Amino acid sequence: MAVWIQAQQLQGDALHQMQSLYGQHFPIEVRHYLSQWIEGQLWDAIDLENPQEEFKAKRLLDSLIQELQNKAEHQVGEDGFLLKIKLGHYASQLKSTYDRCPLELVRCIKHILYTEQRLVREATNSSSPVGGMMDSMSQKYQQINQAFEELRLLTQDTENDLRKLQHNQEYFIIQYQESLRIQAQLTSLATLPPADRQLREPALLSKRATVESWLTREANTLQKYRLDLAEKHQKTLQLLRKQQTIILDDELIQWKRRQQLAGNGGPPEGGLDILQSWCEKLAETIWQNRQQIRRAEHLRQQLPIPGPIEELLNELNSTITDIISALVTSTFIIEKQPPQVLKTQTKFAATVRLLVGGKLNVHMNPPQVKATIISEQQAKALLKNENTRNDSSGEILNNNCVMEYHQTTGTLSAHFRNMSLKRIKRSDRRGAESVTEEKFTILFESQFSVGGNELVFQVKRSLLQPPYTDVLPSFSEQTLSLPVVVIVHGSQDNNATATVLWDNAFAEPGRVPFLVPDKVLWPQLCDAINMKAILGFVNKQQAQDMLMSKPNGTFLLRFSDSEIGGITIAWVAENPNKAAKAVDGYVKPQIKQVVPESDSMLDAEGDFDLDDTMDVARHVEELLRRPVESQWGGQQS
Repeated sequence: MAVWIQAQQLQGDALHQMQSLYGQHFPIEVRHYLSQWIEGQLWDAIDLENPQEEFKAKRLLDSLIQELQNKAEHQVGEDGFLLKIKLGHYASQLKSTYDRCPLELVRCIKHILYTEQRLVREATNSSSPVGGMMDSMSQKYQQINQAFEELRLLTQDTENDLRKLQHNQEYFIIQYQESLRIQAQLTSLATLPPADRQLREPALLSKRATVESWLTREANTLQKYRLDLAEKHQKTLQLLRKQQTIILDDELIQWKRRQQLAGNGGPPEGGLDILQSWCEKLAETIWQNRQQIRRAEHLRQQLPIPGPIEELLNELNSTITDIISALVTSTFIIEKQPPQVLKTQTKFAATVRLLVGGKLNVHMNPPQVKATIISEQQAKALLKNENTRNDSSGEILNNNCVMEYHQTTGTLSAHFRNMSLKRIKRSDRRGAESVTEEKFTILFESQFSVGGNELVFQVKRSLLQPPYTDVLPSFSEQTLSLPVVVIVHGSQDNNATATVLWDNAFAEPGRVPFLVPDKVLWPQLCDAINMKAILGFVNKQQAQDMLMSKPNGTFLLRFSDSEIGGITIAWVAENPNKAAKAVDGYVKPQIKQVVPESDSMLDAEGDFDLDDTMDVARHVEELLRRPVESQWGGQQS
């Protein structure tokens, strides 16, 4: 319950973020009254990508409902009566919502707990020894949030101006119609007798002059309103582009780099929740401004007034197109990378996600994603927009998947669960180059319909289409996995892992696929090795201290202190001299294996001797071939 207690102490924006996690999909009252039970369950033990885990999720759902019902039954008094009804209603509501999809409940609660822990950690760390780093992060997040607030105010301001412009323009059109009516009356005077015409004409001429003078002034005013509005939109789009650059070119790129290093044993890259929330705010703001610009264009077409506004609106349309294009294509990411050492004829998985899918209603027409394996040379050509003739370097089974929208978390993703590389087509190798040095990548491509089919995005290998007209055209973008090395036998695994480790450790952001330095300084390599190894370099005493508190069967591998390149294995085992405990007066039976005496498996330094160990293994194997009665003995008292 510790997390919930601390979560209730959050303040300001953190408290608002915590409260926004809850709703009809999972009421905050359920979190409050079942906090101890919720935090005591092993939610992380359930693999959301494995449909076979649905049984475990169903048991947790049933237990949650039972806990709610028990909590409701124990409520007494006047206030307790109302709470009893409310908790009972929530039990029924959760059962109705998740009974057919219990894994979604697990996904929802994991999302809630992760976000709460992050918010509590950020609030706590601000006063810890690493508070300087956290303060820096908090300051950066605060700047991003402040920019979003400024964008919100600017967008609201232009919305108000647009409504004012529309109102003034509608009144202008009414007066223009009045001028046409006056002109018609003046024309009709020609059919009247001269005396009647002279009597009525001066008043109509005066009225026409007044109206036309007003129309001239108002036309200039409308033109000024349009120009002022366009300038405000220019300012908004400049700030939008700057904000988007920070989020996509800084924060998202850093997340991808952490994901790459996590493949080398580095810390987890962290969740995408905060990034998705930022990208969704960008999408929402961009969409609002795009709609405003289109409405301004419609007003201009409704009442054409000569001037530079047409050119300005075309420029705004082009800019907003670039911004939203960059957002959609950059937020189509690989959330779970395929294995970087990929064995043929072996099942593997990957997950792609569109961070703005929910906000832009992409899920209303669920897109399909296709996975293709391509070579390093094909990846280079792809990024240069060169024609690759849609070639692939192999055949992947089960390589098509429809993106699914998860209502509780607001995520749109495609989970490739059962892909398999059936065959691979390798390039010609030069000199001593090994197959385990050849790099490939998985290309994910799709097509998105945005805003109820209003905009169409092709995330694939193709060139940019012609400039913006009224509907956003298809455009080019690709999503490539981290480099993968394809093997056909387990004996190739070590060399392939070395290739991947080197690439992950020393790849530069924005490189040409998949350039990496041939040589690095030792401190850099040392850091990479430390990241990849169960901890780094430890001595015998440190290994012993680490194992003392661990259960039997725990083992540790470390580099030998005495033998260069040697590996020492230390493990936790029961003391052989310790008596078996009596239970209810009886001594537990034992089955003992008798192994012929052999030389010690450890050398004088206490290090592991592989040859002697193999001798013992052969003896054991030989014993196991003999009749059971002759090799096993047991005794019970």
